[in-house]
Amino acid sequence: MKGTVFLIVAAAGLALAGCNKAESPAEVQHDVADARADAQRDVADAQADARENNADAQKDVADAQADHDADDTADQAQQAGETAAKGDYKVAVAQAEATHKVAMEKCEAMSGDAQQDCKDRADRDLDAAKRVAEQRRDGSG
Repeated sequence: MKGTVFLIVAAAGLALAGCNKAESPAEVQHDVADARADAQRDVADAQADARENNADAQKDVADAQADHDADDTADQAQQAGETAAKGDYKVAVAQAEATHKVAMEKCEAMSGDAQQDCKDRADRDLDAAKRVAEQRRDGSG
C-alpha cells in the first residue's frame, strides 16, 4: 500500500516537473504577441460595452429631465452612476486579465521554480487588481 502511494506521488511529481520546462524564445515571443492581441480585443470590447451602457443610462437621465420629473431624474442619475461604476469595474478587470495573460506567457520563458514563482506572482497581481477594482466599484477605494 505504501509503495503504491509512493509511486503515485513520484509519478505526479515527475509530471509536474515536466510542466515547468522553458519554451523557446521564439515560441514565447509568438505566444506573448497572441496574448497581447487577444487582450487588446477583450479590453476594447469591455470599453465599448461600458460606453454603450453609459450612453443608455445618460439618455434615461435626459428623458427624465425632459419630463420634468425630479424624482425620476434623481433615480436615473443614481442608476447612471452605478452603471458607470460597473462599466469601470469591467474595464479594469479586463485590463487586469489582459496583463495576466501576457505575464503568464512571459513566464513560459523560464523553467522550474522560477517559472512557477513567476506564475504565482502574476496570479497574485491579478487578484490584487481585481480587489482594487471591486473597492472602486463599491465606493470604498
